[in-house]
Amino acid sequence: MMKQLLSLLLGVALASQACAQAQREAHIGYVYPAGGQRGTTFEAVIGGAGLGEATEVTVSGTGVRATIAKQERQVTAKEQQDLREKLGKLKEKRKQGESLSMDDLTMAAEAREKLTAFGRRLANPSLGEFVTLQITVATNALPGPRELRLLSRAGLSNPRTFVVGQLPETSKTDWKNVPKARFSMEPKNDPTPAAVDIKLPATLNGQIPPGGVDTYRFNARAGQHLVVAVSARELIPYLADAVPGWVQATVGLYDAQSNEVAFADDYKFRPDPVIFYTIPKEGAYSLKIHDSLFRGREDFVYRMTVGEEPFVTGVFPSGGRVGTKTPVRVSGWNLPFSQAELDFRDKQPGIYPFQVNRLANPVPLLLDTLPERFESEPNNAKTNANPVVLPVIVNGHIDHPGDWDVFRFEGQAGQQVVAEVFARRLDSPVDSLLRLIDPAGKQIAVNDDREDKGSGLNTHHADSYLTAKLLADGVYTVYLGDTQRGGGPAYAYRLRLSAPRPDFELRVTPSGLNVRAGASVPLTAYALRKDGFTNEIALALKDAPAGYRLTGALIPAGQDQVKFTLTAPLTAPQEPVALSIEGRATLQGRPAVRPAVPADDMMQAFAYRHLVPAQELTSVIVGRFRSRGEMSVATPSPLRIVAGGTARVEFNLPVGGFIREIAYELVDPPDGVSIKEMTRGALVLQTDATKVKPGQKGNLIITASGQPLQAADKQSPKGNTFRVPLGAFPTILFEITQ
Repeated sequence: MMKQLLSLLLGVALASQACAQAQREAHIGYVYPAGGQRGTTFEAVIGGAGLGEATEVTVSGTGVRATIAKQERQVTAKEQQDLREKLGKLKEKRKQGESLSMDDLTMAAEAREKLTAFGRRLANPSLGEFVTLQITVATNALPGPRELRLLSRAGLSNPRTFVVGQLPETSKTDWKNVPKARFSMEPKNDPTPAAVDIKLPATLNGQIPPGGVDTYRFNARAGQHLVVAVSARELIPYLADAVPGWVQATVGLYDAQSNEVAFADDYKFRPDPVIFYTIPKEGAYSLKIHDSLFRGREDFVYRMTVGEEPFVTGVFPSGGRVGTKTPVRVSGWNLPFSQAELDFRDKQPGIYPFQVNRLANPVPLLLDTLPERFESEPNNAKTNANPVVLPVIVNGHIDHPGDWDVFRFEGQAGQQVVAEVFARRLDSPVDSLLRLIDPAGKQIAVNDDREDKGSGLNTHHADSYLTAKLLADGVYTVYLGDTQRGGGPAYAYRLRLSAPRPDFELRVTPSGLNVRAGASVPLTAYALRKDGFTNEIALALKDAPAGYRLTGALIPAGQDQVKFTLTAPLTAPQEPVALSIEGRATLQGRPAVRPAVPADDMMQAFAYRHLVPAQELTSVIVGRFRSRGEMSVATPSPLRIVAGGTARVEFNLPVGGFIREIAYELVDPPDGVSIKEMTRGALVLQTDATKVKPGQKGNLIITASGQPLQAADKQSPKGNTFRVPLGAFPTILFEITQ
């Protein structure tokens, strides 16, 4: 009897776990305010979808603590009916002459509020649920951006940026697009609120409603070097259902007579605007901020820093040689110095952020191992080209509109040469064009733009790259110009001229992994190959908790990506775990290790995909109950499948009898491989001989779902049988044979 009872309890537990898995993962549309000052406690609101099951809040780094204070969501049709029935009973009670208690009155007020605010057809369903947070930022919290996520029964949400600031902050009342009355479409909040009086310096937080304009008033003194820097797009990189796919903020500065004295709708090539303005006379001034198209929504969130604060507009050279001390010139506003000597002796090659102090904006610097030199004018033609010896990195400027910088070098027949510009990736406005001319004056290679998937949020990959094999001995010339005919002190670049240097970077998506203990979860690794590097790359966990493992984590030679799995042990901790993955390969006969940067695959403008870097690769165990065993593949690997034939795969799936009608699904299978039939513990794969080839190898990832016994008769509104995901199996390696 006891054994039967334990079996029953275990089955219920597993079914409950499966139902929990079926909950929607929380998706955060926005956090408002998207940051706070060190040493303060305040409320913030998260808007999104699937937030109702949220239980915890996680913030990367240390010094920020957040707890859930309140949750609000749309009420279902059934809940609306129940609320109306309750209100009807109270109304009838009053008609009968009975007095209403305080509990009755409270319940009536709450019911009316829910029906008014959350009993409506949503204009944007992805922003229909709200979680109010209580956030405390410690006085010693490190300033800068963090990642905030919600944790629910279904796992981790997507990350959203939360900034730890240092200046006093002003936040307008949070805005939700809810009607002011039950049958009204007019929003409860005023889209054109009154101006807010502020004192400088300050960080201002706001949300832009449709057609809304936010106004801030302040006093400034004569000679004050005012910097107004807006963060909007960098807080929320993409708004999937808005065009353009981000907030396009504009900001104007006005004097006491309402004359516009400064305006910005961008900064260099970035959509977030910055104003620089020297105050001519003491008096009252105001700032107005709105979307350039007067769009607006709850997730049109911004942070605007205003004051006589440091802002770096450029560093030259924009990098240096590893192992040296490099003098640089620093330009900008309100800076503590204009020249500095940067110590690169303990650095590795790569891009690093540079800040003059913690209040200043960071700018990227590129470190390399090659010899460096400076471009010297005049060098705008073949006759006065700067002579260089390869390999070299040239630091220069496009000095004026229409300027060309020309360099010449001695080349030998059969020599492979690479020319690469780093400018846009280092925050320079240069939109470069490269041309390579042979000794006879013939153009043998040209390039305008080359996409670099490692450059994150860039929507215009404006840096040039070309490579060519030289056919004759002689003097070759390289021309570098700006396709937009721009020029000036800000138009800095770093030009690499060298033989190919094969190398690679890695990105791994998604940055948040929700997995059952004993099950697996799919990931995708992307190899960003450089200078013709083609070798295979083996991925491995670094310093991971015991029991976590990767399967199928090998990017084959010549391929740019692989889908593989992470398996969580049965004893995995319930709290989120930060994981690190690295890639190992052979570079020119030597072993090399590169970190796999966590990222999220995002779409912009319904077409362009970007790998947007995240700060952490975080995994969390979902489900309140642990499985009896590990989900595994019983069939030996690699699985050999005859071209045009079939192969049987058997599984160990310890979910008990309370999950029935197991179904399997292939995740992004190779063309020509499909499922022919399936049973509870196995499936049969089939191949199409016209689409697969003998010798073809790769990974297969299979997920399982099941129908809980107590939900056997439940159906979705579309008539589909209610199912819950059970997780993925470890990667199956396959090979097509004859």
